Amino acid sequence: MVLWAVGCILLALLTWWFWQPQAPPGRATDGKRQPRRRGPAEEEHKAAGVPLGEERGSPVGGCRLICKPSALAQALVKSFCRSAHLETKRWSWKRWPNLQTAVQLLWPPDRPLEFSRDHLQMADEGIVALDWVSGPVDGGRKGTDAVVLLVVPNATGAISRNVQQLCRLALRQGYHPVIFNRRGHNGCPLTTPRLQPFGDPDDLKEAVAYIRFRHPTRTLFAASEGSGSGLLLSYLGECGSSSYLCGAACISPILKAQDWFEADLPWLYEWSLLLPQKRNVSRYTEALEKVVEMDRVLGSSSLRAFEAALFCPQRRQKMSWETYWASNDPLRDVDEVAVPVLCLCSADDPVRGAPEDTIPWELFQSNPFFFLLLSPHGGHCGFLGKDPKGSWGNAVVLEYLQTLAEFLRGEERVKDKPRRRTATAQHRCGRRRGPLRNRGAALPGLDLFSWQRSYTR
Repeated sequence: MVLWAVGCILLALLTWWFWQPQAPPGRATDGKRQPRRRGPAEEEHKAAGVPLGEERGSPVGGCRLICKPSALAQALVKSFCRSAHLETKRWSWKRWPNLQTAVQLLWPPDRPLEFSRDHLQMADEGIVALDWVSGPVDGGRKGTDAVVLLVVPNATGAISRNVQQLCRLALRQGYHPVIFNRRGHNGCPLTTPRLQPFGDPDDLKEAVAYIRFRHPTRTLFAASEGSGSGLLLSYLGECGSSSYLCGAACISPILKAQDWFEADLPWLYEWSLLLPQKRNVSRYTEALEKVVEMDRVLGSSSLRAFEAALFCPQRRQKMSWETYWASNDPLRDVDEVAVPVLCLCSADDPVRGAPEDTIPWELFQSNPFFFLLLSPHGGHCGFLGKDPKGSWGNAVVLEYLQTLAEFLRGEERVKDKPRRRTATAQHRCGRRRGPLRNRGAALPGLDLFSWQRSYTR
């Protein structure tokens, strides 16, 4: 009877906490979340119900697109302005960011995905897995394999309700989704005493190379969820223009990763992210004991303590916390990114924190490859509309990829026109006067650069 009463009280407290319409608190320098002192302009925006940062960028529906002006930015503004998913009247859950977050990340999915799995052996004999999703599809059409969508889950490795909804929606729209599973995650065996650090893209590089080898002629996009965005952004930065991706999207990304680990999360999210990882590594205690102190790993009570115990005090090689992030920060090579990246963020994200402290505004205002779509509501990977079985954030991400694909095709057509005209002119002149010699400067000022250059117009 006592246990039943205690359970009812805890359930009531959780229900109250989920349903309260609260905004995310600020972050203090000591790592604890504290209300931040606001200036007069910020107080005015707060009183008007407009989160900080929404005065920036271009309005698109109920959101704002923050980016450096470019030809692609203009195309995205036009596309998002026509999108019905960005109309705030469709956001029935906007007052409850905690509830949206819990539904998409903690609530079990309706139906499991149908997929075929490929196990890939890495250079050090470790194994990762690629799950090629084939169903279920509720109406519409299955993937035509014309476009491959690589999906990177969050750092816990769990396939959340949000990831499943994204894959099912992508299938209906003609994509072929494939989910990347890290070593030891989601049923993938751990064959070496090495797990994948937060921002180490070596395994992802080999997985992308395999996808490219298997589908050499198909367009490849990528999308990531939450903390999994750190891995995707690290890959894009290290590979630069050698990346096989044509574009990427990050849903509720953790952009300032070190600051995020050092700040205290609300206890429910802290333990929701920590427990699955501890349960996962506990299965390999004997193997990992050779390289890390598993007592410290399993006894950790925060994400920072878990990450530091697992990757920093290695038995064979000591590493400081700062050194670890010097090689794992997702934005360490951000200037080398050479494909468009959309970051879909919510101002009331309870996991990431307040946008004024956790979003690198200067990145989106100065780098032509990064686009921030900031919504006033949505929680963390939530973005629920009238139907909780689907996320309008996933629909917007696929709209972005469709717009990007059309933009790239248009740029390729523009680039090919001068080539065709030049070839025709050379053929006609050749018939009248013989072969042309040293005519490389015959068309002064003609810009034949590849489509990447168009983003900075």
